[in-house]
Amino acid sequence: MSETLTRRKLITTGLAGVAGVTGLSAAERIANRYGLIPPDCGGIWGVGDTLTYAAQRILMSHHSMAREFSPSEISKSIPINSGAPQTEDYQRHLAGNFEDWRLKVDGLVARPASFSLAEIQRMPARTQITHQGCEQGWSFIAQWSGVPLSYVLNRVGVSTRAKYVVFWSFDPRWDSLDLTDAFHPQTLLAYNMNGKDLPPDYGAPLRVRVPRQLGYKSVKYLTRITVVDDIKKVGDGKGSALPAHGFSWYAGI
Repeated sequence: MSETLTRRKLITTGLAGVAGVTGLSAAERIANRYGLIPPDCGGIWGVGDTLTYAAQRILMSHHSMAREFSPSEISKSIPINSGAPQTEDYQRHLAGNFEDWRLKVDGLVARPASFSLAEIQRMPARTQITHQGCEQGWSFIAQWSGVPLSYVLNRVGVSTRAKYVVFWSFDPRWDSLDLTDAFHPQTLLAYNMNGKDLPPDYGAPLRVRVPRQLGYKSVKYLTRITVVDDIKKVGDGKGSALPAHGFSWYAGI
């Protein structure tokens, strides 16, 4: 039996059975053996997050695709949960149409790089019409265009030791993805929304789009991407700024 099938059996039978008999803490120990523990496993949702992450990673992995919609289904109204950053640095770049802005890509990569917005826009692009669900209860459907994150990661040469991709922003929020979502074909670095340049309130000049997770994982106002092997060394070690406020690091839908 292949390792993939063994892991699938572990999740569908072993973890379920253990959780039913001895509780979720035992299931967490089994998941740890297979490297399926999310960075915030000690958060307020505890081992429940671990079981969710482990199950989704094994059962769906790279093969699961978020639904894509037709142009007629694009939402007429698109809400936002906060406006563009008012910091001096962001406003200066905004006033200059982001001509001096650069996206730095560093960490465990063979060729650290710094890309202008024009350079990113010349990279192979993908357009998708996908749903963005918000943890606050609202949602919308929009068309997004950008470069697949996988293209950028392949261009800089990600180390075999890498496990996470960390996103830094003009906004105080930061977040990360594991390599499964980072290399997923629907994960974009988006610079265009509904056929127009990404508006400031929606993340200009560049944002992550992760259709397979809730909206807060799609970090806006990007400045830097760092590839790491151990997320425990970043910030408070929980993979994101948001677990400290009660949100799960993994927000798969």
